[in-house]
Amino acid sequence: MARISIAPMVDITDRHFRYFCRLLTKKAILYTEMITSSAIIYGDRNKILDFDPVEKPIALQIAGYDKKEMAEAVKIAEDWDYDEINVNLGCPSDRVSGNQMGATLMAYPELVAEIIYAMKRETNKPITVKHRIGIDGTNVLPKDLPKVVLDKYEDLEKFVKIIAETGVNHFIIHARIAILEGLSPKENREVPPLRYDEVYRIKKNFPHLFIEINGGIKTINSIKDHLRHVDGVMLGRVAYENPFLLSEVDRFYDNGKVNNVSRREIIEELINYVKKLGEDDKRGYHAIKNTIGLFHNKRGSRIWRQLISPPWEAGYGAKEILERALDLLPEDVLDERPRII
Repeated sequence: MARISIAPMVDITDRHFRYFCRLLTKKAILYTEMITSSAIIYGDRNKILDFDPVEKPIALQIAGYDKKEMAEAVKIAEDWDYDEINVNLGCPSDRVSGNQMGATLMAYPELVAEIIYAMKRETNKPITVKHRIGIDGTNVLPKDLPKVVLDKYEDLEKFVKIIAETGVNHFIIHARIAILEGLSPKENREVPPLRYDEVYRIKKNFPHLFIEINGGIKTINSIKDHLRHVDGVMLGRVAYENPFLLSEVDRFYDNGKVNNVSRREIIEELINYVKKLGEDDKRGYHAIKNTIGLFHNKRGSRIWRQLISPPWEAGYGAKEILERALDLLPEDVLDERPRII
């Protein structure tokens, strides 16, 4: 059986966006935003880790470099019953890689293995890793090391082999290298070329591993193409930019059916959702702001963006904004459903 998942995205995949995604797909695996081990240990745990049961299956993504902290964070998270714990080994941002986390750690697979062993002692849940096909940069530890370039297939294969020896059998691979200096996180999602063949090659050479591919995947047909070579597909920005696509991804699971839902029904469910949040308009606005792509490339998309985007219209709460959308948007688009196959 194939697996489709929605990538962890900072400032996007919060609990509100995950609830929205679950209205669109009943089967895909959802992920938290990347959360550092220190945030879990020292921060507001309920605020950071709480989720609605409807979001399951859901994975917690953790970033960190200290094996004791990572183990402690996993132990704390046990009380929240996530379905999977994912280690972030792919984030290229200065804030992450410059603090010895994320993609930086691809230069130190033995250290990653120690971290995973420590985490495994605190949980029986599956531990997975998300990483790039390589790295290029100087943001590595210790600080006085020369520039590290790990951008050949052989480097990737060595990394996977070492991590697989810990018992990790699920690898989510973003098919680009991470350039650790000179590019923004956005540029790191776009500038380094996609090298899907190297991910396919990993699956061929490690047939016993579950290999999930990520990076630049934006259509149902491209999902189909990738699943001829690998076991799963992780969708990134398309889930935010064109979320209605998610209503079709359940076809890749056992029953082969899409989620037969309309945009009208989604908005009506969002109305119920924001009503449960109470009278705090700021919280309500936050709950709907990442739904901005719901009418992607459809008539009414401009109206929807204007309603959903700040600055919010004076005197209207989130519930009223959604109700206005039902009055203003074209009925045929509101009632459109995914293609049923």
